[in-house]
Amino acid sequence: MRFSLKPVVLSLLCAFAHDAVANADLLALRMDKTFMAMPESGQETPAFVEADRLEGKKDNQIEATGKAVLRKRGQSIRADRLLYSQDTRDLDALGSVVVEQEGNTMSGPHLKLNLDTNAGEMEKPVFYLIENDGRGSADVMHFHDKLHYTLDKATYTTCPADNEDWLLKMRGLELDRNRQIGTAHHAWVEFMGLPILYSPWMDFPLNDQRKSGFLAPVFGGTTKGGSEVTVPYYWNMALNRDMTIAPRVMAKRGVLLNNEFRYLESGYAGELHLDVLPDDRVAKRSRSRIGVSHSQALAPGVSGYLNLTSVSDDNYYRDLADSVSSTSQANLLQEAGLDYSAGWWNAALRVQRYQTLQDPAAPIVEPYKRLPQIAVNAQQNYSSAALAFAGEYVDFAHPTMENAQRLVLNPSVTYPLISQPAFYLTPKVALHSTYYTMGGNNARAFTSSSRTLPILSMDGGVALERDWSLFGNDYLHTLEPRAFYVYVPYKNQDQLPNFDSAQADFSFTQMFTENRFFGSDRVGDANHVTLALTSRLLEQANGTERLRVAVGERFSFSTPQVNLVAPTATTNKSDILLAVSGRVTDAWSLDSEFQVDPNQSHTQRYNVAARYLPEAGKTLNFGYRFMRNTLRQIDVSGQWPLSSRWHAVGRWNYSLQDARILEAIAGLEYNQSCWTFRLVAQRFTVGTQQINTGFFLQLELNDFVKVGSDPLDLLKQSVPGYIKLNDRPANDTRQPLR
Repeated sequence: MRFSLKPVVLSLLCAFAHDAVANADLLALRMDKTFMAMPESGQETPAFVEADRLEGKKDNQIEATGKAVLRKRGQSIRADRLLYSQDTRDLDALGSVVVEQEGNTMSGPHLKLNLDTNAGEMEKPVFYLIENDGRGSADVMHFHDKLHYTLDKATYTTCPADNEDWLLKMRGLELDRNRQIGTAHHAWVEFMGLPILYSPWMDFPLNDQRKSGFLAPVFGGTTKGGSEVTVPYYWNMALNRDMTIAPRVMAKRGVLLNNEFRYLESGYAGELHLDVLPDDRVAKRSRSRIGVSHSQALAPGVSGYLNLTSVSDDNYYRDLADSVSSTSQANLLQEAGLDYSAGWWNAALRVQRYQTLQDPAAPIVEPYKRLPQIAVNAQQNYSSAALAFAGEYVDFAHPTMENAQRLVLNPSVTYPLISQPAFYLTPKVALHSTYYTMGGNNARAFTSSSRTLPILSMDGGVALERDWSLFGNDYLHTLEPRAFYVYVPYKNQDQLPNFDSAQADFSFTQMFTENRFFGSDRVGDANHVTLALTSRLLEQANGTERLRVAVGERFSFSTPQVNLVAPTATTNKSDILLAVSGRVTDAWSLDSEFQVDPNQSHTQRYNVAARYLPEAGKTLNFGYRFMRNTLRQIDVSGQWPLSSRWHAVGRWNYSLQDARILEAIAGLEYNQSCWTFRLVAQRFTVGTQQINTGFFLQLELNDFVKVGSDPLDLLKQSVPGYIKLNDRPANDTRQPLR
């Protein structure tokens, strides 16, 4: 069984097999009780030996006693006594032997090493690795040559000294520096004295190379699948290809076989996914998922791609997924395309469709297919003017709704009249032309038609600054008024089809765009000016934005007549937008936006979010979202210590409008010096009338292995500011292909 061993684990032992001393025939005794072995021609650099006493012995031997130290090329060997035979080139180190190299150490009572063959052994070796504070021991370490070693009855842990909460024990360990592979025989992991994992044989890389083998098993469970275990097998097929086969055994449903294949070549790369549940015992049918992601460079400036996801049935994610992000998918993208870039212009060709996953309690309309879509964009600067062009051709296809071909041509010219750091004034002129050729399913009898509209806009603003001392701190205070005028003549568009247009939400971003619709099927008539004012408070010392306040409103000189949604008021004044955000203190931050209808004197919508983050591992998030007659949601999450070892983590996302929980997470984390335990429960909505509950139970042995189902991705996504308490460099044995 293969565990996620740190590559440096035990590889340090291999490095200790360098020559310990140079040729003793060249020793030069000195009065300061230090000798240096000079290298022969072609040999390595000299070795230096220091000791309280240096003495020549019979049989051509040299003995160094009393704080004897041998140093060579960043490596040292210390012992109470060093005995070197010039005839046989045998080194015998006795008493408190310590070998040091780059901060890593190996110690034992006795070391024998032949400097010609590098064969020998060390009794009772104990080692320490500075990279991850790992340590271990063995009964005997055998040196076969410079590249091959074995250890008898070896142990390893990342726990500090005098702490053996967990241990990896091996009856035998073989280290092959030539292939950079370690092989353990009869290996098991003990946690609190109890064996929790065992393998009669396992191998692992000694460096950063990927290695085929089993990964740590994943345990978990959901209400829809029952208790489950996943046992992934990683196959390192080549330097640029790998595969992961992960059988997921679910008590209620059966075995879901997850397969992932990755490849990387000089001109292309991609991933293939095939998940198969041959016989779902609950659904009484076979189920599957296919995923393809491929990108390829075809020629200079030309690239292609393929993205495809398909599942066997509408309930696949709702029944088998274990996260909100998966179950919330309704339209699965299936597209292929070509891109071309020539510097100042680019073009794209794609064909696109979706697989729509229907919820019987809340059916949705299937999106249009684009068969194909061609887009061309260009931009060139002449003098101070920016000339741009955006063109698009789409063939829209749908099984039940109107089909048509649409051509959009949109050239524009932007010319900044004033372009200074404090002042800017930029007019823009554009011409939006759209042409339709109707096809099948034309139940509403739309005729082939066209629409051409000029679009004029003027954007201008000022940035005013002043130094301001407030509460003993120095700030930069800004005042940034902005005005944006748009004129688009009215043209009746009721007889034009609508394939991809929708009314855009009124926001600070939308306030400063020419069209109040997404897509190209509707161009809103406009004769209005948007006025906004932004004020910021920045710390002089580091630029931290302590406070940002923005307010804006749109004033129309004529009532807009092109609408997809019936207007709620006939006034020529828009809603007022107000935003307040910033890092108010070192611990508190605020982000809020309000939309107020001044005509009816009520709030149309608002979002308020606050975060308290006094230090790493302590975070509280508070949020409330409101949209009149549509949405009212509370969102609270956090990570907080209960004691020096225990931390609580959770989230509660509740819809007041629907009177139901959208997502609830509750968990506990126990963080010890060399291991962490996590217990997390998640309840989330998978449909309008369906709820799923998942359980995550994980034991992580620092820098070694994770046993159980991993909740970390869930917690990072659901709890802003969450951190992994025992965070160290990632220990993913499945590294990115390179």
